[in-house]
Amino acid sequence: MTMIRINAVGEMPVLHARPTALERGLDHCIDQGMGQVAQGSGPVIIMIHGYKYQPGNPRHCPHRHILAQDPQHMPWRAPSWPRQLGFGLGHRDEGLALAFGWDARGTLPAAQARAAEAGRALALVVRQLRAQTPHRDIHMIGHSLGTEVALEALHALPAGAVQRVISLTGASYQSRAARALATPAGRSAEFFNITSRENDTFDFLFETLTRAPERGDRAIGQGFEAPNAVTVQLDCEETLARLAQMGHAIAPPERRICHWSSYTRPGALRFYKGLLRQPQRSPLPLMQQALPDTPSRRWSRLLAGRPLPRPQPLWQQI
Repeated sequence: MTMIRINAVGEMPVLHARPTALERGLDHCIDQGMGQVAQGSGPVIIMIHGYKYQPGNPRHCPHRHILAQDPQHMPWRAPSWPRQLGFGLGHRDEGLALAFGWDARGTLPAAQARAAEAGRALALVVRQLRAQTPHRDIHMIGHSLGTEVALEALHALPAGAVQRVISLTGASYQSRAARALATPAGRSAEFFNITSRENDTFDFLFETLTRAPERGDRAIGQGFEAPNAVTVQLDCEETLARLAQMGHAIAPPERRICHWSSYTRPGALRFYKGLLRQPQRSPLPLMQQALPDTPSRRWSRLLAGRPLPRPQPLWQQI
């Protein structure tokens, strides 16, 4: 598997293994990584973690957890994003996995501010990738505050720099997403807003503890509309049924409150793999037409009182 680990230190991207090696070492690392996948045709997939992670922290390093090929069980067991997104299988067309870390610990407002800085660091990385591999698609997938990182990067990139952005229960405001998608890079990208009523508590806390850019602003978990965007509510029975008809089988929710189900639910990461590696099979206009226009109302999952489905046996969660 060809994989590069990069962290943001303020607005500067640095190598995870050699944090003192700045621009020159970063350029060499990207050049070397792209050289290893030069013969293939796979995409570059940039993976961005969310709140509470901190590169280099033994208990909270994302490069040892969700962004690792073989995650350690810290602070809890999690799937490997690289493996689930199609890396490490030995195929020529795997492309390049780029694990992007940033300091997401501390108070929520402080982490939100650092997410903006990390986004500007990420933009420098994307520019370098685009310069060295202009023929490859570049995608970004981020969870929670990782969405803020991806959206900020769009402000500092040219049109066509990024093809698809997947936000997993993103901690970001609707107006913030709208401004990012109004930039040249944002207008040419496709935005997949993955939501779930399981995340309502976390959306509420995000809106309560951070300052909204505009009066009456809401988190994108309450829905988001743009010509080049679609909201996918993963705890909606109709949505799951229509995704299954498209060949994307995702297990039903098992909890009423969960911030991580957008990537821990069986089948979810496989769905994102298809979106990023075979975009022609899930064109955005088809997704916009097939899926419900309006997500369920906040708290509807908690207030419904319906029994939850029984969890699948472990051997079926593949």
